[in-house]
Amino acid sequence: MPETVTRADAGGVATITMRSAGLTSLSRRELLDVVREVDADASVRAVVITGTGRAFCVGQDLGQHVEALRGDAATSLSVVEDEYNPLILALAALRVPVVVAINGACAGAGLGIALAGDLRIAAAGAKFTTAFAGIGLSSDSGLASRLVHSVGGSRATELLLLPEPFLAETAATWGLVHRVVEPAQVLPEAQALAARLATGPTAAYRAIKTVLATAATDSLQDTLALEAKLQTELGRTDDHREAVEAFLEKRAPRFTGH
Repeated sequence: MPETVTRADAGGVATITMRSAGLTSLSRRELLDVVREVDADASVRAVVITGTGRAFCVGQDLGQHVEALRGDAATSLSVVEDEYNPLILALAALRVPVVVAINGACAGAGLGIALAGDLRIAAAGAKFTTAFAGIGLSSDSGLASRLVHSVGGSRATELLLLPEPFLAETAATWGLVHRVVEPAQVLPEAQALAARLATGPTAAYRAIKTVLATAATDSLQDTLALEAKLQTELGRTDDHREAVEAFLEKRAPRFTGH
């Protein structure tokens, strides 16, 4: 069993919990393993990712990082390519909706992990920061790309060059988080939202995620072509036919994900 990450399933929702605030080599590997395990599990129809205690995730465990730098700096910095990049790509590629429950402090690569999800619920008063420039590094974990897409190039530049803390309430006004709730309600709210998504048309959700992943950088022509392809595929699904029949019969649709 993983030492630093737990998984709990209920009603088609897999809740992944990071048990330590700082990311160590072990926790990165274990989180990647659990994400891949969840993605391969056909019974999972939505995912919640959260942390424990007063922090969601504050990024790299600097204690471990300093020890690695003192030993072999080149090897210590290869973890971005070897461990962080595969983790962020796996999170972004999850076939089902991902709700991130930000229970507390969210910094550096932790913010990259949060932004790799689809919807974010944050605890009132939770502190955010990009952190990297403060320790003499540029961003990793896809943070530059996610920030540009989420808040625009101008604010992304400010956040990365001037890594000052900001609160969940400010993050919400910028569109970085979707809901701010009392700390005790973060996980219940996230799991309730994930449960709602788990009963929905998961094939359509997967297609929506596919389009959104490239819509900001693709040409209009390319986006139109992708939308047409996916819409044609979805038009053949049981879920689409069920939704149309339910509309005509004035009842709620019963989605199966097929």
